[in-house]
Amino acid sequence: MLKRTFTTVTNAAKPFKLAVVGSGPGGFYTAHRLLKEHPTTQIDMYDSLPIPHGLVRYGVAPDHPEVKNVMTTFDKVAEDERFRFLAINSQQPTLTVPELQNHYDAILFSYGASEDRRLGVPNEDVYGSTSARTFVGWYNGLPRDRDLKLPLEDTDTAVVIGQGNVALDVARILLSPIDELRKTDITEYALDALSKSRIKHVHVVGRRGPLQAAFTAKELREQLKLPGVQFHADHDWIHDQIQQNQSFLSKRRPLKRLMSLLDQKPATTHNNDKSWNLKFLRSPVEILTNSDASAVAGIRYEVNRLEGPVEKQRAVGTGEYETQECGLVLRSIGYKSLAMDGLPFDNNQGLVPNVYGKIIDSEQTELPGMYTSGWLKRGPTGVIVSTMSDAYETADTILNDLRQDVPMLSTNPNRLSEDDLMQLMYRRDICPVSYSDWKLIEAAEFNAGSLLGKPREKFATVDEMLNILNRRS
Repeated sequence: MLKRTFTTVTNAAKPFKLAVVGSGPGGFYTAHRLLKEHPTTQIDMYDSLPIPHGLVRYGVAPDHPEVKNVMTTFDKVAEDERFRFLAINSQQPTLTVPELQNHYDAILFSYGASEDRRLGVPNEDVYGSTSARTFVGWYNGLPRDRDLKLPLEDTDTAVVIGQGNVALDVARILLSPIDELRKTDITEYALDALSKSRIKHVHVVGRRGPLQAAFTAKELREQLKLPGVQFHADHDWIHDQIQQNQSFLSKRRPLKRLMSLLDQKPATTHNNDKSWNLKFLRSPVEILTNSDASAVAGIRYEVNRLEGPVEKQRAVGTGEYETQECGLVLRSIGYKSLAMDGLPFDNNQGLVPNVYGKIIDSEQTELPGMYTSGWLKRGPTGVIVSTMSDAYETADTILNDLRQDVPMLSTNPNRLSEDDLMQLMYRRDICPVSYSDWKLIEAAEFNAGSLLGKPREKFATVDEMLNILNRRS
């Protein structure tokens, strides 16, 4: 399995050997462009789970299967004989950045943003208060979130802090008919928990106004069409905000389209036993708990007002407060990347400092052979199409460096050979999972899903994945 299978390119220059750390869309799209444009490129892609695709698998809502079609493109990348997938289970010993630097001509870091931002308010970690990222990972089968416990049977009201697409995703999952979710690849344990859920009301809360909401028209339209779910908001105030800023909206077509949806006052019906509420101008200041401080009982907000021109409006606290009863709080205020030993990192911005994907140090000096793409490069913003454009930009930076013969890591006098790297893995008892191994795991997921009448049933523990390969973690 560790034998190299790269094809020989006749009459070609010396191969360009690239390590990619992270197998999400940032890494795959960069690899896609490099393999297409540079015939002697050879790529090893590393990950800490036995399965690839990152947030495409673990971040996309289960009722959005069309978004996951990009995995077909990634499969084609992996079929190239110049590409190799090496998933080193995080429970095993691993390779360090200096060790990778001693073997490859260049390294691309694209391991994304795996942590979530915090509110920084009292009782944020009490039972019933968690991140939307964790909730998404839980229903999508991310092993680290498999054992998440939620008070779904203890309350009828949930609050989601944040007004981006992820916030609407989790609100939609909480309120969707369970029979509709059964048709998706949502995990069976999540289906079981959601089928018993008492939650009927979800409040999606933001600190600013409707013009600053970060969700898209597509996500909002889906939310508004949820069967049996009534939409509530301060419609008169929203209408006034839209009317007051027509000049601003006229120059921003996507935002204008979004506001036109929000400006449609929904008809009130008596057939809806569920509801969702868009609540603006509220900043959480405390998670309220029950009498023994063991679980969420509510949330306390400071009421805000908007200041400044519409292009840069900011929320300013008024000193007025209000409370709301709820039993579940999901914060959806953004993701963040983590630093890696041996890699420059900007803690303030939560990314690897770079210029068009070329990593720079604290002195603004470009580091030879060191690149980044995806959320680690630009911060956790944008959708998969944004990541594709971003990854292609990094690939073009690498290609430009190759054309100009810019120094790479291959000038390192301590460079390891292919055999040296394989021997290092062998000594550490590292047995990487290959892409063909992953396709065996995936086939087993498809088979398990077909028995349940769904696209696939994801394995949600590393042991389950490795058992398909008759291995142990």
